[in-house]
Amino acid sequence: MEKKKLVRIFDKQAIRYEKNRESEKQQKMRKSLINKAEGEVLELAVGAGANFPYYPPEVKVTAADFSKAMLERAKDAAKINHVNAEFICSDIEELQFEDHSFDTIVSTLSFCSYENPLIMMGKIQQWCKPSGKILLLEHGISTNRFVASIQKILNPILYRTIGCHHTRDILEMTRESGLSVDRIESYYFNMIRVIWAKPGTRRFS
Repeated sequence: MEKKKLVRIFDKQAIRYEKNRESEKQQKMRKSLINKAEGEVLELAVGAGANFPYYPPEVKVTAADFSKAMLERAKDAAKINHVNAEFICSDIEELQFEDHSFDTIVSTLSFCSYENPLIMMGKIQQWCKPSGKILLLEHGISTNRFVASIQKILNPILYRTIGCHHTRDILEMTRESGLSVDRIESYYFNMIRVIWAKPGTRRFS
C-alpha cells in the first residue's frame, strides 16, 4: 500500500485510538512490559500514547509516529501522565539514529504495519545499547489452525481498512533477526506476543 494512504488510514483512526478502553488483561500486558523501560527510551509508532500511563517516572521518551493526528493525542497523553517526552513525526522506516542511542526501545503493535518488518527488527537492535532492552508487544498469526485460517481470509480486508497485517509470524521474525529473547508471554491463541529482549549480534545494512 502507498505510504501516504497508510498514513491517512491511521489519521482517521486517531480519535478511536484515543478513546479506546482496553481490557484489564490488555492493560496488565502493557504495564508488565513498559514498567521495565529505563533511561533514554525510543517508542516506535506511539499512536495515541496508550503506553504512557505505565512508564517509570525517571525515563525520557522519544516518541515517533507517521500520523500527525496520532501524535496530537499522544502529546495530550504525555501531559496527563507526566511523561517527559519528545515527539517525531516521521515514517518509522525512514528514521535514522546513531547506533547505541537508546537504553530501551519499545514497540507495541507496530510490526504489523511495516513494509519491511525484518529490516526494522535489525534497526532497533542497532539503535539500542548493547546492554539495553527491547520491549515488544506484537500481534500476528495464531498457532491455532482454525484461527489462523480465519486470519488469512480476513487479512487483505483488514490491511486495506485499518492498515495492519494479521498473518505475520512474530516469533519467526525475532529468530531470523537474531534478537536475543529473555522472556515471552503469549495470549489469545498465541496471536499476541509480549517479548522482553536485548540486541543480538547480527548486523543489518
